[in-house]
Amino acid sequence: MSETLDQHFRQLAGALDLRALQAQFVAQNEFLSVSDFLPTEWLKQLTASLTNLEPRVHRNYIPRHKKGGSISKFDLDEYAPVFGALYQHEGLREILIQITGQLLLPCPGNDPHSYALYYYTEAGDHIGYHYDTSYYRGARYTILIGIVDDSSCRLEYQLYKDDPARSAQVGSLQLTPRSLVIFNGDKLYHRITPLAEGEIRIALTLEYVTSAAIHPFRRFVSNMKDAIAYFGFKQVFKSRAS
Repeated sequence: MSETLDQHFRQLAGALDLRALQAQFVAQNEFLSVSDFLPTEWLKQLTASLTNLEPRVHRNYIPRHKKGGSISKFDLDEYAPVFGALYQHEGLREILIQITGQLLLPCPGNDPHSYALYYYTEAGDHIGYHYDTSYYRGARYTILIGIVDDSSCRLEYQLYKDDPARSAQVGSLQLTPRSLVIFNGDKLYHRITPLAEGEIRIALTLEYVTSAAIHPFRRFVSNMKDAIAYFGFKQVFKSRAS
């Protein structure tokens, strides 16, 4: 299957007008969406892993901000290493580098948010407006990939909200399976609208950084945020290699 992924990203890099996509990415304050990005066969392999992952979903609720489930990098590595293989794939990262114009690096191995799954499976699951704040010394770029979307949920966002010289531009899109969204976490103000009864939405997030350096205190703050809002204390602070 890795050979299929190699071939797909080579073909995709040749088919995409990467210069035009980079220009659009910059013009939209470092935000871009691309449909039909992930190969169909890999989507099938990722979705086939979901059944084994269901017991690993950690649900949380923060009043007036978020409600939903998450699975961290550490559980994905243990129970569904296919997600880590996608994250580490050089063909994928090269396309992302071409789009952003930045030398993107994988997050350190002790970052539970390097890649994770978000589960929206109960009515009212959502996350309110926020930035994906970087705790690293450089920028952190978020990539969202649609895995399952039998829902009315929308990714709603405000471009240029961080730029006092411009008026915010509101947008909305559906993260359909195989589609990709990439943005600078410190620049895109965004939310996911609430899930309706009987719907389901599962999305994969990947994080890359321009510098893997992080102050120990900022790592602690980031881990506390992830423990409270996403993965739970046991998952975030369990013994692991850095």
